Amino acid sequence: MMSTQPTAATTALETMRAAGTKSRTRIRDGFSGPTSGMAPGLVQANLISVPAEWAFDVLLFTQRNPKPCPVIDVLEPGQVESVLAPGSDIRSDIPGYRIWEDGQLTGEVADATQAWADHPDLVSFLIGCSFTFENGLTEAGIPIRHQDADRNVPMYRTSTACAPAGRVKGNLVVSMRPIPASQVAEAVRITDRFPAVHGAPVHIGEPAQLGITDLSAPDFGDAPVIEDGDIPVFWACGVTPQAAIQASGVPFAITHSPGKMFITDEPEDTFRQ
Repeated sequence: MMSTQPTAATTALETMRAAGTKSRTRIRDGFSGPTSGMAPGLVQANLISVPAEWAFDVLLFTQRNPKPCPVIDVLEPGQVESVLAPGSDIRSDIPGYRIWEDGQLTGEVADATQAWADHPDLVSFLIGCSFTFENGLTEAGIPIRHQDADRNVPMYRTSTACAPAGRVKGNLVVSMRPIPASQVAEAVRITDRFPAVHGAPVHIGEPAQLGITDLSAPDFGDAPVIEDGDIPVFWACGVTPQAAIQASGVPFAITHSPGKMFITDEPEDTFRQ
């Protein structure tokens, strides 16, 4: 007779998914910091929500720029629960939101429920976040400097243009993690297995080649902690759609605040190659 007892793998998965629920509850209860290091092993996601009339342009932009914009879920107009986290509410399960009007940042809020009520036709895109693969780096003994310093990851606008799509255009945004020189190759190998959360780095070394003039002054997040022997390593970043919103003058949008992500119930292995 086949056993009905849960396997160790099933129990571990249930425990991990419970950690996702616990993290979102903590966020609803007022946690407002960066989510790097929260619920390790679970997939995290960036958010961009736009009126239905702009949804096709945004979707096309993500398809033409899969490195910075790897879509892992699309919520239909008015939908607020992601299939990646049953019982979730993207209006309140992220530690911070940005409100955009005509391409301008007009506010930051801890809960976006009211903003959604005023725009009931919003289509939402969840885009894989590089915080997901940080667990793999940590397990390999690669330091995550911003976690160690209790800071947000530094993010930078670049001079690299993304492929335009319809009315949407903009330049690439990257996150940067200083990696000890001897571990850069391993960091590339680990992150390359996660294309759904940006995958391998887009650049290693000289920041000026990306149009970044001052590593100590990121456009988003906190200043980096760089130790002797570290090499700056740059990954495509899910803040790229926010730069596109600004460059394209989208009439209304809601996004996550940089570094403050939506935590799903999906284990990282779901998107590992």
